[in-house]
Amino acid sequence: MSSGTDHRSTLPAERRGHLLEALRRDGVLRVAELTEDLGVTAVTVRRDIVQLEREGLLRRVHGGAVSVDAPAGPAVGGPSAPPTGTADGAVPERPVTGTIGVLVPSLDYYWPGVVRGMEDEARRHGLRVVLRGSSYDADDEGPAIERLAQTEHLRGLILAPRVDGRQGSELARRLVDSGVPHVLVEREAALAPHREAVESVVSDHALGALMAVHHLADLGHRRVGLVLSRESPTSRKVAAGWRAACAELGLSTDEHFERLAPDRHTPEFPGLVDEVVATALASGTTALLVHSDPEASAVAQRVMDRGLSVPGDLSVIAYDDEVAGLFSPAMTAVRPPRDAVGRAAVDLLVKRLDDPARPVHRIAISPRLMIRESTGPAPS
Repeated sequence: MSSGTDHRSTLPAERRGHLLEALRRDGVLRVAELTEDLGVTAVTVRRDIVQLEREGLLRRVHGGAVSVDAPAGPAVGGPSAPPTGTADGAVPERPVTGTIGVLVPSLDYYWPGVVRGMEDEARRHGLRVVLRGSSYDADDEGPAIERLAQTEHLRGLILAPRVDGRQGSELARRLVDSGVPHVLVEREAALAPHREAVESVVSDHALGALMAVHHLADLGHRRVGLVLSRESPTSRKVAAGWRAACAELGLSTDEHFERLAPDRHTPEFPGLVDEVVATALASGTTALLVHSDPEASAVAQRVMDRGLSVPGDLSVIAYDDEVAGLFSPAMTAVRPPRDAVGRAAVDLLVKRLDDPARPVHRIAISPRLMIRESTGPAPS
């Protein structure tokens, strides 16, 4: 496709003129070829294509672009048909044809289950996952996303960045401007100023908390406290579900309490656990919903250290169910659908690649309440 002209020092307008010339000549633009021809990165080419699409001069498809009046069809260089099922109904794995860049804030607690779901689903579509970890610090995420965007044979990104406040809107704009197909996982964001949503897959954490409080209410508990992990983005939604359940059940605000737990590795954490247990017992609180498992286990252990019983004196529900079932007594827990979230994120990205013009989808998947031994009837 190369025209033989050296475009390595061109300005954006000149590059876009070259793209339009190549589109008129070849009927299609391929990002992989254009990066070599122009001597620029794939991100730069995609940005040019995004701008030309905004001007109504072409239509983006996966791998490049076509003219605006081209018929809908498979992505540039992509497969033209879905895989055929085997005799037993299974879908065979395809040869690897591209890469999905994945950025998550942690490579240990919670996220491995989500990533395993992504990897399994990616293999079904002939894709491989390139995984990177960042942190819960927004300053770390920008450079990490830029590096992922340079991944060879990149088809799209699945990201779990910080999206609080203005950061979420700015990140969403950068992703759209990059032209790289993307899906947020366990995060939601919108574009300013009109709040257009970014594609996302999340666990319905508010529903999980609501189910937990209703379970406790069914056991006769009327004073239910909440303990949240201060650093977790999940805490906001867990709190929303807890408040909704309290309102539905007619619990007044003086019948429960809310605490934000510091990182459990800090010196302040044991003191917070002591305060939670003391406040619960003094206020007549008979049950707690605690995010996440290690914090819940620490609270339950402190209750028993005082010679009291879980669940006889205080019922405890953990939120996450990573290790809650290993505690003694085995802890009732809300289990987010980690594997399903990972699979759905890849599936959503693949559908976006197959049909770049489809409406934005936001998927919420329901968690499960795993009832075990740490919850029982409210003490009389």
